[in-house]
Amino acid sequence: MTHQKILLGTVGEIEAAFYDALSRADINALMAVWADDEDVVCVHPGAPRLVGHAAIRNSWEGIFERSGGVQVLPMQLHATQNSTTTVHSLVEEIYRPEGSQQALHIVATNVYVKTPLGWRMLVHHASIAPGRIQTEKTAASMLH
Repeated sequence: MTHQKILLGTVGEIEAAFYDALSRADINALMAVWADDEDVVCVHPGAPRLVGHAAIRNSWEGIFERSGGVQVLPMQLHATQNSTTTVHSLVEEIYRPEGSQQALHIVATNVYVKTPLGWRMLVHHASIAPGRIQTEKTAASMLH
């Protein structure tokens, strides 16, 4: 690996590091949260599945070149965890750099695996949310 791995203790710290790296368009910090496994997977909204570090890195470099950092507010987290794997399902509220007041909502799944270096991202899968997402706290407690 050409990127330096960071030692972080919790899934929450790795997820925070991922979204922080997105906001700063820091490709090295972004790639540092991924597992060393070459079966890592990333799916951007409306795009094909990317497998492996090189494909994932190239895609994020292209995004950063076009738009710079991506301001994402992760919200409505639903987490499932066992001793070696954690799955986060969440809504990403993305603010467009053009200054538009309306945010774009993405439904994302982040899968983390416990490694000798701590928790690392194995999968990031993002899709455009169908319809309007309720952002009030009451939306998270609603049953369907």
